[in-house]
Amino acid sequence: MVDTLERARTTKKTAVLRTPTKDDGSAVWELVAECKPLDENSMYMNLVQCDHFSETCVIAEMDGDVVGWISGHIPPSEPETLFVWQVAVSEKARGQGLGTKMLRAIVERDVSKDVKQVKTTITRDNDPSWSLFRRFARRFGTELVDEPHFIKSEHFNGQHDTEHMVTIDLGRGAGQGQAAA
Repeated sequence: MVDTLERARTTKKTAVLRTPTKDDGSAVWELVAECKPLDENSMYMNLVQCDHFSETCVIAEMDGDVVGWISGHIPPSEPETLFVWQVAVSEKARGQGLGTKMLRAIVERDVSKDVKQVKTTITRDNDPSWSLFRRFARRFGTELVDEPHFIKSEHFNGQHDTEHMVTIDLGRGAGQGQAAA
């Protein structure tokens, strides 16, 4: 199924945004592996995301190739929050605002009608993610706030940089409002 507003212009081609299916799991896994320095999950994990969490994930395709992916979910303990787990955009589709368009597509789906905030975690050195989420916050006329959440020494046994919890208040009541165009 192709989302209605979802044709994102790229330099030469149009990316079509859609809800993933279980058939997309291996292509997502390959895309994430190409998008260093993203943490890679098992192919099985990506398959489960595409199958069980499809309504809060999005695929961007160009000429039949998966060039963009966002995985997310609405935590049962926080039904007004969309937690974004991972954003991946292929080299050939970068610089066109595809990440913002994919994120917006999820927030505008029926499954997100009660979502009032978007959360994600980002390491301090992940400039593309900081840029994406700052742009997204501006679309809603707000700023993001962040604080250390998963601490390198406490949670990662020194093996992974600290992840900062980023929160974006969408400034809308349940089921109301859209991002500025």
